[in-house]
Amino acid sequence: MAHAHGAARAVEDRQWLFDMLRRLTEAHEAPRSLPWAVAGAPAPFIDKMMRAIVGIEIPIDRLEGKLKASQDEAMPDRLGTVRGLREQACDAARAMAALVKNAIDVEGSSSS
Repeated sequence: MAHAHGAARAVEDRQWLFDMLRRLTEAHEAPRSLPWAVAGAPAPFIDKMMRAIVGIEIPIDRLEGKLKASQDEAMPDRLGTVRGLREQACDAARAMAALVKNAIDVEGSSSS
């Protein structure tokens, strides 16, 4: 869990918004076998979509974090979380599975 603290500001700069849209699209489409690209869309479509986008930027003044790895869940649920995450093809899911499993192992070793 993380809490970011800072003053938000609306960004209306069209080039900033377009670049953010392009980068977000590239990041989220990259895993697909046929990724969609902003450059492949008709300009009128992108113009229409960009009119509906509000850019928000928050320079972070303070960051607070706490490790949450399903500690509040019943053990069968926690183990199911580990199994489910391990089945994912995504490295981030597998890393989270390792984190939850490590929290289970640490808890088990401290209670013995």
